[in-house]
Formats: sequence, C-alpha cells, structure tokens
Amino acid sequence: MRLLKVATCNLNQWAMDFDCNLKNIKESITKSKQSGAVIRLGPELEITGYGCEDHFLELDTVSHSWECLKEILVGDYTDGILCSIGMPVIRGSERYNCQLLCYNRKILMIRPKIWLANDGNYRELRWFTAWKQRDQLEEFQLPPDVAEALSQTSVPFGYGYIQFLDTAVAAEVCEELFTPVPPHAELALNGVEVFLNASGSHHQLRKLDVRLRAFIGATHTRGGVYMYSNHQGCDGARLYYDGCSCVVVNGDVVAQGSQFSLKDVEVLVAQVDLDAVASLRGSISSFQEQASCKTKVSSITAPYKLCQSFDPRLLLSSPLKIKYHSPEEEIAFGPGCWMWDYLRRSGASGFLLPLSGGADSSSVAAIVGCMCQLVVKEIANGDEQVKADAIRIGHYTDGKYPTDSKEFAKRIFYTVFMGTENSSDATRSRAKLLADEIGSWHLDVSIDTVISSLISLFQTLTGKRPVYKVDGGSNAENLGLQNIQARIRMVLAFMLASLLPWAHSKPGFYLVLGSSNVDEGLRGYLTKYDCSSADINPIGSISKQDLRAFLKWAAVHLDYPSLAEIEAAPPTAELEPIRSNYSQLDEVDMGMTYEELSIYGRLRKIFRCGPVSMFQNLCYKWGGRLSPLEIGNKVKYFFKYYSINRHKMTVLTPSYHAESYSPEDNRFDLRQFLYNSSWPHQFRKIDELVNQLDGNKPIVGASAEHEQMGVALDRGGGGMGVVAAGSGDPRAGL
Repeated sequence: MRLLKVATCNLNQWAMDFDCNLKNIKESITKSKQSGAVIRLGPELEITGYGCEDHFLELDTVSHSWECLKEILVGDYTDGILCSIGMPVIRGSERYNCQLLCYNRKILMIRPKIWLANDGNYRELRWFTAWKQRDQLEEFQLPPDVAEALSQTSVPFGYGYIQFLDTAVAAEVCEELFTPVPPHAELALNGVEVFLNASGSHHQLRKLDVRLRAFIGATHTRGGVYMYSNHQGCDGARLYYDGCSCVVVNGDVVAQGSQFSLKDVEVLVAQVDLDAVASLRGSISSFQEQASCKTKVSSITAPYKLCQSFDPRLLLSSPLKIKYHSPEEEIAFGPGCWMWDYLRRSGASGFLLPLSGGADSSSVAAIVGCMCQLVVKEIANGDEQVKADAIRIGHYTDGKYPTDSKEFAKRIFYTVFMGTENSSDATRSRAKLLADEIGSWHLDVSIDTVISSLISLFQTLTGKRPVYKVDGGSNAENLGLQNIQARIRMVLAFMLASLLPWAHSKPGFYLVLGSSNVDEGLRGYLTKYDCSSADINPIGSISKQDLRAFLKWAAVHLDYPSLAEIEAAPPTAELEPIRSNYSQLDEVDMGMTYEELSIYGRLRKIFRCGPVSMFQNLCYKWGGRLSPLEIGNKVKYFFKYYSINRHKMTVLTPSYHAESYSPEDNRFDLRQFLYNSSWPHQFRKIDELVNQLDGNKPIVGASAEHEQMGVALDRGGGGMGVVAAGSGDPRAGL
C-alpha cells in the first residue's frame, strides 16, 4: 500500500491584508504538519485574497506577495510537506494567476492558470493572462531578493506536473475543473494521481451540488485523489466564499469541510491509499487504451517520497454522506457569516435596521439574530478569534464576553419602527415582538411631523398641497407623498446610526442595513434613496419566495415564532392611507406577482432572453392557462418597468450575492441603465407573433395603455426610460 496523508483548508482571507492572510496561511500549514499530512493545499490567490480586483494591476500587490512567500519559505513551514500556495506572478510583461508548489524551502514549480473565470461575478481576464504554452515548461527567473534568500535562481513555469518517487501530483486551478475539456482528464492519462484544486468559489443558493458533482465526476471514471481548497468568508465585497473544502477519492467524498463558519482557519485531513487509484485505473480497459496513446504532458522530477507503506495503525478515511444545507439554512448562515466579517472588519460597533414588521426587514433582523447565535456558539466552542472580536465590538470589560445571543444583540443591534399615519397597529406590534425575540434595542417613532413639515414647505413654495389617490389625488401626488415617507426614513436611519451610540454612551458608529429583495430590484419596486439605500443589504439578491420560506424555517429553528405571523401577512408598503375599501398591496402595485417576477428574472438573466424569446418561452410554460395576448401583455409590462427602473440599480446598496438572476449593476449584471422603454422593435415582434398564434385577432392597444401608465407613474418622457431622480415606485416595506 501507498498511504498518503493530505490536508486542505478553508481560509478566511481579506483582500489586500497581507499580514492577516500570511498569519492564516502559516497557521494552516502548521496544523497540516501537526496532523502528519505531507501535502497542504490552500485556496486560489490566498496571499493577496481573491477579491483584490484592480489592485491586481498594481506592482505593489505582486511584490508584497513575493515578500510573504519568502517569509514562508525561509522558515521551516515547508519542511517535509508539499505546499500549494496561490498568488499573482509577473513573467515578462504578463501577469498570471499562479499556484506555487513548494517543498523543503524551495519552489518546485510555478503553475499559471490556463483557463480563466470570466463570467458572472468573475473578471479574471481584466487582471490576468491565461497561460497558452501548454507543450513545455519554461524557466522563470525568481526576483533577486527571493533568489538570494532561497539560494534558488530559477524555477520551472507552466502547465505540467511533479513526478515524485512514489506518485505524481498536479494542480488544476478553480475554473479549469469546469471547462469542457478539463486538464485533469489528460493529466490522469499521464499518471497523475493527486490533483490540487485551489479555488475562489462564492456562495450562491443551491450551487454547492454543482461543485461537488464536478469533483466526484473528475475521479469516478478515471480514478484519483482530488483535493479542493476554498476561501471562506467576506474578503471585502459583495461575495461570500463558502468554503466546503473536501477530498474525493475515486468518486467518493472522504472529507468535507464546513460551508458556513466564523473560523478564520479550518484544516481538513484525509488518509488515502494511492494503490486504490492504481487498481481502479488498471481495471478500466478504456482508460488503459487511452493512456497508451496519450498526449504527453511536461513534468519535473522531485527526488522525494510522499507515501508511507502499509501500517495497520493508520486508519484510512472512509466515504462520507455529503452534507448539504437547505436553501433556508443557506439564507440564515451565508449572509450571517458575511455580515459578521463585514462588522468586525469595518470598525463599526453594530447594525441599525429600519424594521417595518414586514417580510423583508424581518428577514434581515432574523439574519442578524442568527449571526449573534453563531457568535455565541463559536465562543462556547472555544474560538478565541471570534471571542476577541465579539469583546471588542460589544465593548465588554472585566473579562466578560457574550454567552447569550439576546444580550449580545442588545449591545450591537438597533431596530427602529418608523411609523406614519398609514402604518397599521399590526405591523407595529409585529416589529416590537420580533425585536424582543431577537434581543435588539428597539425604538418606535412617528415621523408624521417631519413629513407634514415638508408638505407644508412644498405648499408654501407652490400654493398647492398634494393628496393621496384614495382621497382624489393624481398619480403624481400619490407617488410624491409615498416617496417622502420612504426618503425621510433613510435620512433618519443614518442619523440614528451615527448618533444613537453617542446618546447611549457607546463608542463608534452603526452600519445601516437595507432590506430590499432581488425581485423588487428587478422590477424597480423601490424608491431611489429610501431605506433600500443603506450601508449593506444581506437580502438584496434573494427572492421573495425564498425569503418567505426562510421566515417559516427561522420561526422554528431560530426560535423567533413571530416570523410565522409575519410570513402569513400579505406584503404591503403601508405608504398610502388604509381605508375600509382599500389597502395597499405590493403585488397589486407592481401589476405582477412575486412568483412571476422570479420567472421573468431567471429567463432574463440565466437563460439570456430578450422580450421576444421570453414571450416564446412563456407560451410553452403558461399556454395552458393564458392566451398569447395575455402572455404578450405580461412580458411587455415587465420589460416596460424593468427598463424604466433600471437606473435604480446604479445606486443600489451593496448586497450579499445569493441569486443567479440578480440585477446588481456593479459586477454581476452589466447592462445599460438608459433604455427606450417602449422597446418598439421587440414589442412589435411580440404583437406579430400574438397575431399569428391567435389567428390574426386584432390586438387591443395594450402596449399603448402600458406606455401611458408608465409615463404617468414614472415620468419617463418621450417613450425613453429617462427617469428623474425623484421618481420611481414606492418602497415595498421599510
């Protein structure tokens, strides 16, 4: 038997914090060596952090990376252990995303990434060059100070593998695994038995299964030990890297790390038998045949043994049942961990949330409560870093630290119900009850006097006083009165976040939390610069349907029973007066349901549908219950308001990324914000298709009707989606 002990890890790195990252790398190597592992794998670009973005263009970033690597190699960290360490490297005029394979204080090989991630949230081609010379390894001259410190002037650079005396090891970096022809396929035919995948993979709801199936598939039919390492945590932006480092042997997961954790360093160890890999490959005839006529991959020889021989005292790692979190758990733990990183690294002393008693803001409150529970649990489990951060943020003294999540929430979490004459007693009481269950410091304030003062000022300026639509006012009056309420709440929220700590003799400031969901962003059903404008938003990329499921789950599993009542209540902004014959409802205001919005969003982004192809797809999906004319009108209505309100995405609060159809404008969904919102060519094509499908029935002027409604509601002139800063739909909830 050839027994091999390997270690992979989840690391919570922080972009551009070289000291923090170096400390975590050293700790992970030390823990790996203490476990007896002879291979240690870290995540992609672990020295810099993955999310440095345009900092990768700075020469300082590369030079600091070499400084950190040199510090690792001049110590004894790599003695007797193969370490794969990720950092950017400049060769000639090109910058590469590299894994450096190090052993016994030397760099054995530098492996540049050959296929870069360049879709969705990823822009690697902006900062790096893909390595294209795959036929041979080239010599790379080390920087002079590194060469002197290591007594090593050059190192092989390129695509290849390392042949040890008893096995062969190769790197396959993140995106390369998911390409149509992944490198591990030909590497396996060349005899590579151990694959090292350093990754920077972010969390997205229901995404983990795709990743794990790729690892399993990589070794199920061709054998091998597949090691995977990932970042875990918020490294400085909208993404949460969700760990789940693992080791897979011949298609079986034998070690799996946590997906959501507050730990900065988590090391995962597995003991494997490489003879099991050789045995499987030898039993597959097609593998043998293809290996006999393989394309040769370059390699270097390392005169070291990594394996141990048979020893009955060493236990092999057995196949595990894969751990998956439900989407409801992902919503609780992912944003909760992301918010903890954001809080502890921002210098803030806590969060402030405008809590309306509706589903969205209540979801955010529950996530903060979950975060507090996670902090207390990790402290009880002995995590000294979490304890130190909690003591600092919560301003504990005399050796005290959080032992109760409600007590901790009282120290770091303000909730504020900002009521008006349009607010119901039901939402006010639900907000108070939920705040008590979580433990937040709750305030209940009426903002009617401020709103009245602004309306009186407007009346003084113009001689006119606007009234609500239910009282005979126009659409413009109705919208203006709603938006005043929403924007006053934003102003008050930021004032309270700055001054409440001072008023209560607490140091520091609080971060304002937003609570608009992905569907509202897609439809534009929020007021620009209302309470959707915050410091961060943990639910900005989560659908309303998923949030409602989360509320049901959290009512039981987080022990916040009031969430069940909140989930059951119909969504309403409560920005218009309540009358015996009228109550404002979100879905009525929007002219579409949240379920329909999710479908539109997925077709628009995931399936890349324009108006016409969306209409055609929905004819298949909804044709049994809706006519082509009705479907066509729905599609045109959606694209009308999507384009009118797209400008709001340019100022949307930075949101936790969770959903694959997010309309977030900064990185994920790069589209213009100035549209011809009548979509003349596309809508005319839909009308032609409707005529064909309905047997040339005349189309009643639905498009004209929607156009007129859009201009009235959003003040878009001349059919163009040019929307004034004061316009837009009212905010759904606080």
